[in-house]
Amino acid sequence: MATECVAGPRVLRRDEWDTWYDNLVRAFGGRVSPEERELDRSLTEFDRSLGVWDEGVCVGTAGAFSFRMTVPGGAPVPTAGITMVSVAPTHRRRGVLTSMMRRQLEDVRSWGEPLAALTASEPAIYGRFGYGAATFQLDAEIDTARVALSVPDGTDGVRVRWAAPADVLEACEAVYARLVPGRPGMLARRPGWERVALIDPESEREGASALQCVVTERDGEVTGFARYRTKLGWGESGHDGTVRLEDLAALDPASEAALWRFLFGIDLMTTLTVSDRPVDDAWQYLVSDIRRCRPRLRDALYVRLVDVGAALAARTYQVPVDVVFEVADDFCPWNAGRWRLSGDAKGASCERTSDAADLALSVRELGAAYLGGVPLTALAAAGRVRELRAGALAEASVAFGSAVAPWLPHGF
Repeated sequence: MATECVAGPRVLRRDEWDTWYDNLVRAFGGRVSPEERELDRSLTEFDRSLGVWDEGVCVGTAGAFSFRMTVPGGAPVPTAGITMVSVAPTHRRRGVLTSMMRRQLEDVRSWGEPLAALTASEPAIYGRFGYGAATFQLDAEIDTARVALSVPDGTDGVRVRWAAPADVLEACEAVYARLVPGRPGMLARRPGWERVALIDPESEREGASALQCVVTERDGEVTGFARYRTKLGWGESGHDGTVRLEDLAALDPASEAALWRFLFGIDLMTTLTVSDRPVDDAWQYLVSDIRRCRPRLRDALYVRLVDVGAALAARTYQVPVDVVFEVADDFCPWNAGRWRLSGDAKGASCERTSDAADLALSVRELGAAYLGGVPLTALAAAGRVRELRAGALAEASVAFGSAVAPWLPHGF
């Protein structure tokens, strides 16, 4: 079988989108609702989308959304959100994916965006292209019949009211926007992205209700929201329904606790399923019995430094750091070599240097550690970071940390 790509990737034309998108859907073995299809088309950035064609047949797809992602220190850094990546089953192992990844990263560099990020359908795929798992998500299945909440002072003073999701969308987006600078990994939503939360095809509800929403208010101001579904169930002992949380955000501890208390107390429901939450989510410290919440972790956002110097200079560091990295990057050779990072909580610089290296690692490890959720010491314990100067590993690992866990609030 041929080992080379049948043709080089090229920018997608508008009149090719339906064919391109159909190939994507086919590769993922599923179907999408008309609402999802229309939204995906409206969000597609055509000049940032690539296709590979073999004699007029689309055999590869890849896109890149233009995001701004919060990094430690609060800066919104231009980030290419890699998306809609697929290869036709007839053209696997022929270099199609590699050619798209290479072209895409070269394009991202030319756009002046120091970071690329993606969510992986299969974790094994993207490490060879320099992406490291940088955030993790918390899922849980909470037995609300047995688990109680201990809420902070002020919770009783928060009003909770039901609202149609579309009616309070603007207020909910305002809450989300205020939270974005405070947590690494969060994405500033561009116009149109607010619609993603409202996509609600009946075919994907799995027997649950239509999307519902409650908001919290204090002095007439919306201070938080939760979007959820309910699914009624009955067992031999009576009601056995499930609440499925889709999204929750709040501006203060009392508002957040009020939302969780509401979700725990919905009539006829005994289970609350939680997914895609930050690993330091507050509810874990309100519950009476964490074991009956069945918490579990999974990988979420994969980060790739496209420009090592610009990316490391864009964030801040918890403690002063002055370290020289020896970076390996076979896929993007412009990153390879030695870089001196000097920074603290106020800012940083990162420049090429000929000084002796203190730490040796690949760009994949830098991506994993970049948002502060994966310690360099843990990567070193796995043999993926080598300490060349005594003390440099601890210094850099502490500096790279984040006071709050990085979190990707939604897929793309």
